[in-house]
Amino acid sequence: MRIDIITLFPEIALAPLRESIIMRAQKAGIVEIHAHDLRSWTVDKHRKTDDYLCGGGQGMLLKPEPVFAAVADLRRAETKVILTTPQGLPFKQEDAQRLTSCEHLIFICGHYEGVDHRIVEHLVDEEISIGDYVLTNGALASAVVCDAIIRLLPGALGDDRSPAEESFSDPTLLEPPAYTKPIDFMGLKVPDILLSGNHAAIEKWKQNEALERTRRNRPDLIARSRENQ
Repeated sequence: MRIDIITLFPEIALAPLRESIIMRAQKAGIVEIHAHDLRSWTVDKHRKTDDYLCGGGQGMLLKPEPVFAAVADLRRAETKVILTTPQGLPFKQEDAQRLTSCEHLIFICGHYEGVDHRIVEHLVDEEISIGDYVLTNGALASAVVCDAIIRLLPGALGDDRSPAEESFSDPTLLEPPAYTKPIDFMGLKVPDILLSGNHAAIEKWKQNEALERTRRNRPDLIARSRENQ
């Protein structure tokens, strides 16, 4: 897979992707990541990428000219173009899994008050939001989405079982609590059932705990599951 990120802040986009699993995936040739400064596609002497809103309003918008030029230079026949924006569809684990099948992804990172809507209408295949809040720029959001996708690529984790056992592999349940050694830490003990060796009982405990954790932290997942039944 190749990923191109178009942003005013390439270093912000790349920084989270230069460590740990994602860097190992790059070194292994599983994914190739490039971040591009949008200013490289400006043609005026001030390298202007933004302008005031037509019709009035606060803030500035990214201009269409440099974004259209950047996508034209980077796009291939198999490319999917993604805009990270608070106005996008909520990003889910199933979206990360679906996007692993893409050979080439281009991320357009919104800045200021967003982008000229002609970019959305004529360049973008998907608008993605990582949550109901606003960041200073879309580079961080793009890095989050990239991380979620890359770690699901075959070979990235080094253990093909891992993605299937994580939160949201079942979209209706969170993961159950997990413990490690020491068994007794400052009087805080690992539940006895996990030390019993009774795998059937342990699995039942995990299912019950996962359900309780989901009820407490994400009741919306349970409600959605009931709606789909």
